[in-house]
Amino acid sequence: MSYWGFRKVMSVSAKALPKVLDDSIDKAADRLAADQISAVIERLLYNEGGARLKTYMETCAHCGLCSDACHHYLSNNKDPKFSPAGKVRQTIDLIIRKKGNVSIEFIKRACEIAFTECNLCRRCVLYCPFGIDVAYLMIFVRRICHQLGVVPKFIQDTAHSHSATFNQMWVKEDEWIDTLFWQEEEAREEIPGLRIPVDQECAEIFYSVIGPEPKFRAQLIYQAAVIMNVAGMSWTMTAKPGWDSSNMCMYTGDHEMTARLKKVHFEAALRLKTKRIVMGECGHAFRSVTDVGNRYLGWKAPPLPVVHAIEFYHELISNKRINIVQKFDKPVTFHDPCNIVRGGGLHELARGIIDKTCEHFVEMHPNREHNYCCNAGGGIINCGPPYTSKRVRSNRVKADQLRDAKSWGARTIIAPCHNCHGGLEDIIKFYQLDMDIKFFSDIIYGCMDKNHPLTTEAIKKY
Repeated sequence: MSYWGFRKVMSVSAKALPKVLDDSIDKAADRLAADQISAVIERLLYNEGGARLKTYMETCAHCGLCSDACHHYLSNNKDPKFSPAGKVRQTIDLIIRKKGNVSIEFIKRACEIAFTECNLCRRCVLYCPFGIDVAYLMIFVRRICHQLGVVPKFIQDTAHSHSATFNQMWVKEDEWIDTLFWQEEEAREEIPGLRIPVDQECAEIFYSVIGPEPKFRAQLIYQAAVIMNVAGMSWTMTAKPGWDSSNMCMYTGDHEMTARLKKVHFEAALRLKTKRIVMGECGHAFRSVTDVGNRYLGWKAPPLPVVHAIEFYHELISNKRINIVQKFDKPVTFHDPCNIVRGGGLHELARGIIDKTCEHFVEMHPNREHNYCCNAGGGIINCGPPYTSKRVRSNRVKADQLRDAKSWGARTIIAPCHNCHGGLEDIIKFYQLDMDIKFFSDIIYGCMDKNHPLTTEAIKKY
């Protein structure tokens, strides 16, 4: 993008930009006073900005090399407003240059940009010649919005649910326990004697899931139980707070609640004296446990090892804890989730699982750390129905990528992340792609030998 393109972005006033559809943003912002806005911004810039913010803002050359990395920019006809640098220029750059003296209308627009026009996917970082992390800058804008009480309604409701009940879906304790018993009973019809251990001390594995699993995808708990039992693993789940590893507060800019929720999760595993946490197939939860939560708590690292489902399944297959007897015979393609691949480097392990479990694999292009985001992560899908149409239209490039993989025969997408499932389902429906989506556990469960659990001697050898 040219210099004059960026000047065009800067010349557009907040009033001229599209009006926010979220009533909670309007109502919250309209209660603000000018001195309140400047006071909050000044405090955050002084107390939390630091050298990182200063370095990024003073280093950016506005060269525009980040632009073509962004699916929002590409999908919106390369409108400079949607480029990563353009979003920075419209938000935190103006905030700093005006020393926090910005209008209520500016805060509304900055909120919409930071929450619904950037997925924090960090793809742009790969193409910035200086390695500027635009996601960090957008999170800082979200932090300002949170401190002002201006946050999209649906994601704030989710954060409130998590803060009140320690799970994002407001699942009551007895409902959670009933779900575990229900899935155990269902699975016993297939594998007699199967157990879902609850609050068992000194197990090797503390298995954690996210709130939507008992609410909408209980079959994933069923499948995990089958895999654990057939593999002969020593594992447990907890009936107490801490079972939900998700953390939408990480995306609302509520650092304090993010830390509190991660502390509850870590303490649940430590209380049961487990050796490691194995997480279900979720990207943002994995990031919140391995990278964000511990830092907001002031800890250098998590207090015990944390393993994503991809690492765990690869381990089980490689060490022959489970036996793949029949590969999935339909062509599949793989969606690389941002927080697991760009943030976690698990792309080759994921392809190792595909190699062992699937007959035909079609790569998306680009792939691995260069793959396009699903446009659901970073909290965008959690901003709810007001932004659904905007969200799917802002990821036309992902639809093109899926359509290309489909042209090579792939009609099944493997996506080891809940938000990716939601985002891809919306894209498939909107662009009429006629494809289905599976988790790794769906594939492994269907391909593994369930009739011959490991013997005690084999387990001892392992």
